[in-house]
Amino acid sequence: MSGEDKTLYNEVYKKLLDIGDIIGIEGTLFTTQVGQQTIAVKKFDVLNKTLRPLPLPKTDAEGNTYDEFNDPELRYRQRYVDLIVNPKVKETFIKRTKITNSIREYFNAKDYLEVETPILQPIPGGASARPFMTHHNALDIPLYLRVANELYLKRLIVGGFDGVYEFSKDFRNEGMDRTHNPEFTVMELYVAYKDYFWMMDTTEALLEKVALDSNGSSAVSVGEHTIDFKAPYPRIPILKAIEIHTGIDVSEMDEVTLRETAKGLGIEVDETMGIGKLVDEIFGEKCEHHYIQPTFITDYPKEMSPLTKEHRSNPKLTERFELMVNGKELANAYTELNDPIDQRERFEEQMKLSEKGDDEAMFIDQDFLRALEYGMPPTSGIGIGIDRLVMLMTNNSSIQEVLFFPQMRPEKKAVELTEEEKAILSLLKTNSPIELAQLKEQAGLSNKKWDVSLKGLTKKGIAKVEKTEDGYGYQSIKSLE
Repeated sequence: MSGEDKTLYNEVYKKLLDIGDIIGIEGTLFTTQVGQQTIAVKKFDVLNKTLRPLPLPKTDAEGNTYDEFNDPELRYRQRYVDLIVNPKVKETFIKRTKITNSIREYFNAKDYLEVETPILQPIPGGASARPFMTHHNALDIPLYLRVANELYLKRLIVGGFDGVYEFSKDFRNEGMDRTHNPEFTVMELYVAYKDYFWMMDTTEALLEKVALDSNGSSAVSVGEHTIDFKAPYPRIPILKAIEIHTGIDVSEMDEVTLRETAKGLGIEVDETMGIGKLVDEIFGEKCEHHYIQPTFITDYPKEMSPLTKEHRSNPKLTERFELMVNGKELANAYTELNDPIDQRERFEEQMKLSEKGDDEAMFIDQDFLRALEYGMPPTSGIGIGIDRLVMLMTNNSSIQEVLFFPQMRPEKKAVELTEEEKAILSLLKTNSPIELAQLKEQAGLSNKKWDVSLKGLTKKGIAKVEKTEDGYGYQSIKSLE
């Protein structure tokens, strides 16, 4: 504070303000003797008072750091705190915006139109995935959260647009792990009068630009690897990749032989899996992790690709590629199927898979078929996983690190225990299961306190009574402390 009166500084600033308080100040800007610009404060106001202390790290004289806010679950649940105390986290999300802006710049320069399509859909089409389901009360109909926006974007190509793209929030009611979240972001692009060869060239140019815009170089560090997005990328047919990494040519195998081959490779399969699912499982288990540098895996079997145009030189295959980077799929693209008769037959094959028990088989979208019957020009389309792309460009190994608010299990509520319950639980943690009579003797409680504590622990789901051959035993289930 300036001037002679230090009362405000000593009594308010030093004693009543805490780290995390937000204050507004008035004063005069000046430069210190060491050349740093600062403000000679004449007045300040408390704009907001923090009621919780920020978990700021502390470093001792030996350089040891304490109280870091680095527990992943806490960080994801309290992202607002994470952003304040961990500057690198904020840098990740700033870079995420740079990445999406770079993609937009590339497409807008080519006069492709950014559009929006429905999230609530009557048919969860465009991908083989398990959907979330909801109900529209006013219309009294079931609806699905979209698993993909592909079929709506193709409708716009039918409607006469030459190129459309969308940053889409998609939802799949499936597993969660370090690379999967039930809600995720995909960018999908569709361009008329193009094929998957053109799309490979475009993808190379796009990703090289994104790497340069976000990192200043086409080469980025990802874990222990340096991945270079500079074009061109290798192009390997999927059946050839399987042959390379297993030594087995599966190209002429029927479903039964392919299933037995998968079993022989130690891959878990079942009778619901058709040829496409079996090839996908073999590639995923035996090949995918080998492709660290950007690599196009091409020419998928028709059974794997119900929305893809038949290959121009092999009717068993389709004109499809997936881009593998760091051992994971980053993008999926086709020369789009625009024959409505062929498309209907492919949908019907998917229904047969559904009847066999495949809960990820595609639905038949009759309105999409009707749109194709009006005529869709030759088209190429691609979907790029934005979350995975951001993981690569920011050197993060978990998808939760690149989502502001990733999906989490509900927080466990703290359970309050009496002193007697704590004593019994402490005994259980060292010896469980244990006979009731033995536990009661060790606890040393009166009959009344024993009965009340026993009922309390079982009611709170912390312990349970189980029958044994000799009578009753008492076994700890879990502690919610």
